[in-house]
Amino acid sequence: MGSFWGHLTTITRHKLLVMKYCFKLGLYRRGLLHDLSKYSPAEFWPGVKYYQGDQSPNNAERRDKGYSSAWLHHKGRNKHHIEYWTDYAQGPEKKVVPIEMPPVYVAEMLCDRIAASRIYKKQDYTDASPYEYYTRSKERGIIHPETHRLLMELLTMLKDKGEDVTFEYVRKELLGKKR
Repeated sequence: MGSFWGHLTTITRHKLLVMKYCFKLGLYRRGLLHDLSKYSPAEFWPGVKYYQGDQSPNNAERRDKGYSSAWLHHKGRNKHHIEYWTDYAQGPEKKVVPIEMPPVYVAEMLCDRIAASRIYKKQDYTDASPYEYYTRSKERGIIHPETHRLLMELLTMLKDKGEDVTFEYVRKELLGKKR
């Protein structure tokens, strides 16, 4: 399908929305730096080529090529993604294992998931949308158990109590920030 302006608009709207949410949490640096790699040629041009408007272009690239070069580039540079937090375990097997994410990146991931759900679901978005997306996803197999517990706690709080209560909790309790 492809669309230069469609992709540029989508990733910029997403970035600005995540920035707004990060700022609410006092994460100014994280908000400013969020997803800058999406503007790099390695991520931007595949995004243009596979742009659809209602889901990540990485999904279409994956269907076409069997993998997403843009995603492989992105996940290795952005600490708010579960996939960034993997490493080889010590011992003879050397298998890849999940590493617990620091709370600041879990908070940014929450902002990212809310913004992505809002961008792609448009008027169908509810505070339950990020929870529903996560519980349907395959990524739960590569997340550290404590990170999974915390993310589920935050997504459930968002679903049941809304953004204001959840952001207040994250800002005060998880990040220890005052207004």
